Amino acid sequence: MTKRTPTFIVLIIVAAVVLWLGGTSFYTVDQTEYAVLETFGKPDTNLVQPGLRFKLPYPIQNVRKLSRETFSLTFGYEEGPDGSTVQERDAKMITGDENIILADLEVQWQIVDPIAFLYNTEDPVKILMNATSSSLRGVIGSSVVDDALTDGRTRIMNDTRDTLVSLVDAYQIGVAIRNVNLQDVDLPNEQVSDAFKKVASAREERITKINQANRYRAEKINNADGQKAALISRAEGDKVARIEQARGDVAQFNAIYSEYANNKTITRDRLIIETLEQVLPDVQIYIMQEGGGSTVNYLPLDQLKKGGAVNE
Repeated sequence: MTKRTPTFIVLIIVAAVVLWLGGTSFYTVDQTEYAVLETFGKPDTNLVQPGLRFKLPYPIQNVRKLSRETFSLTFGYEEGPDGSTVQERDAKMITGDENIILADLEVQWQIVDPIAFLYNTEDPVKILMNATSSSLRGVIGSSVVDDALTDGRTRIMNDTRDTLVSLVDAYQIGVAIRNVNLQDVDLPNEQVSDAFKKVASAREERITKINQANRYRAEKINNADGQKAALISRAEGDKVARIEQARGDVAQFNAIYSEYANNKTITRDRLIIETLEQVLPDVQIYIMQEGGGSTVNYLPLDQLKKGGAVNE
């Protein structure tokens, strides 16, 4: 029994070493992770690809993993099981016109350079928080309280995002800003807050009235343009009709003149008769036979027009 004890201990030691080597040498990298391999504390610049991987046992080599997900950083408030709680110390800031407001912000960020995130700074998340505070306070400090509480919120949010992106790039902490949401901007005093809400409501009503007036103006202009187009169209039609009528009158005059040139007496008599018919429409017109004699022949033109018989 005494001779077998050392062998048993050796087997236990060997098994423990094998388990230790297996547990510290083999590892997996998921698709949603970054993995950086360290050799004696120095990182490899090439990231480890997803899958089952092998490394030398610790402390020779070590693997540090980071998530590829998008993180959310809150400034000025804190999410808890009972809802959000305002952190007044962070949220309180002063505007450009020396008014105090409470502003909170959400920053969505993602790790894009894991080596810079792990080794360039000691605490990149804290640096991101400080950069967020600096960006928001700088933009609020250059804005008036009226803009911060009403229609200037979008500009403040966009300026804060641009400033934060510039700071993050300058600090080289290996993160990218995906989105910035200005959650709430309010006044610490409730009465003052109510007053500004009334101002905001009045501004919205003013914008609504302006939009209604612009729609009314556009409607009237469209109606006037339609009437104008109709008048121009009718005028063009009258113009064409008068031109065509004038051309017809000219053609008729030319035709009459041509007949007049061939036989002036007949044309003159016909024109006289037609004129008499127009001037004296109810008068009976007769054409008398020239010369003497006891019998007078006449031609009743009005009966000819009506289709009646001709008396002689």
